[in-house]
Amino acid sequence: MIRVVLSERQVRELEALFAGAGDRRVRDRAQIVLMAHRGRPRGQIARDVGVSTRTVQRWVNAYCEGGVAALLPRKAPGAAPKVPESLAGEVRRWVIEGPAACGLDRANWTHEELAAHLGRVHGVRVKKSAVHAFCRRHGIRPYRPSYRFLRGDPEKQAKGAAELAALKKGHRTAGWSF
Repeated sequence: MIRVVLSERQVRELEALFAGAGDRRVRDRAQIVLMAHRGRPRGQIARDVGVSTRTVQRWVNAYCEGGVAALLPRKAPGAAPKVPESLAGEVRRWVIEGPAACGLDRANWTHEELAAHLGRVHGVRVKKSAVHAFCRRHGIRPYRPSYRFLRGDPEKQAKGAAELAALKKGHRTAGWSF
């Protein structure tokens, strides 16, 4: 049997946590401590909540050592980003200006090409997946540049506009057959 002695303030705090928690794990943890305070045996608490007896003991110990904060789930910090956040403005500028402004012979950026360019310019060696995550975090879309028709051939654009206008009017152009 686990016996936890709680003050009235602690009981109210745990009951409020239990009632207001949207996360099932937090409710279960608060309930475990409250049941232990009321004198329920560890095995019975485990069966009622649907966890192992070791889990019951772990959460009671965590509460005794750290209070309510110890019952809340913690997220692991994870690895540091490979591409420094300070480069977001520069990468955004690269995408807007296009690869040609950076001396490359492409019309649009790809994540792989951005990764290679980061390596050449800043010495940041990353894979395209790291650049993809970086771009997604900062709202950078290399496949959808912010310009339209800025680098296109004006003659082809005029010819295309004339063909489109003719199609809208219902005229057929000479090269089309149905």
